[in-house]
Amino acid sequence: MSRLRLVFCGTPAFAVPSLNELLASPDFQMLAVYTQPDRPRGRGHEVSFSPVKETALASSIPVHQPAKIRAPEVEQELRALAPDAIVIIAYGQIIPARLLDIPRLGWINLHASLLPKYRGAAPINWAIANGETVTGNTTMRIDAGMDTGEMLLQQQLAISPDETAPQLAERLAQAGSALMHQTFTQLAAGQITPRAQEPAGATLAPILKREDGTINWNLPAQQIYNRMRGFTPWPGAYSGFRSQLCHISGRPASNSIAGAAPGEILVEGGNVFAACGATTALQVSHVKLEGRKQITALEFVNGARLQPGERFGKA
Repeated sequence: MSRLRLVFCGTPAFAVPSLNELLASPDFQMLAVYTQPDRPRGRGHEVSFSPVKETALASSIPVHQPAKIRAPEVEQELRALAPDAIVIIAYGQIIPARLLDIPRLGWINLHASLLPKYRGAAPINWAIANGETVTGNTTMRIDAGMDTGEMLLQQQLAISPDETAPQLAERLAQAGSALMHQTFTQLAAGQITPRAQEPAGATLAPILKREDGTINWNLPAQQIYNRMRGFTPWPGAYSGFRSQLCHISGRPASNSIAGAAPGEILVEGGNVFAACGATTALQVSHVKLEGRKQITALEFVNGARLQPGERFGKA
């Protein structure tokens, strides 16, 4: 069997394990890599390469970085390459419908959820934020919709109780690389029967917004903690205190607190708690006031000279 000719479209670190897996296999020929244009990153705003570009250059694979993949010249490039399939993982641009027929096996995507659940830009974040205990990866052939294409293969992964979004993303990326290899091997051999998604089971995972990090102290502590884990590192979890914005870290307390207003700050036995809904409490570990360095919760309350009944709330 001749080697499968592939083009790879991807940008962040999540896509790198799959790119490495396909590059290492003698079954595939990587014709080119497409990734987002170089952009300023980090605190210094220095222009740097995407993780996918760095990986491709290290393997001497031609790299293309069009500002718009829908540009006519990009279509000409892709048709001239004549790939059997195009891999697309967290590329960062919408693929126009007129490009979908270029590869004979289609554009094959690795999506970090068990579709049709969590369609959208942030499936890992929302799975954790919503308290899911199981998630996974789906390989699918993309169509003109948002993550609505036919499914090829799936794999399940358990979500650990304290796992954050970056930690889960790393595990899903590693597991997904093997799934992508399996998908292309079986596709080439005609051993996969694509399955349509069931629309009734679809849920959405929209791109994160800053306001998603606002803590609603009326929620039970476990739900607040789930959102903290899911929205790490951004937008994080934050609340107001004396008209200042503060980012808060913590975990559900083992004890319940009755009679306290949501967000009320309590100190017991050297520990700091914030009252939550359903008589639950969050044991606060660290607080970072806007523009200041992170400190322990006890340092925070001591420095604030906390008054009885004070609470976190709106900034």
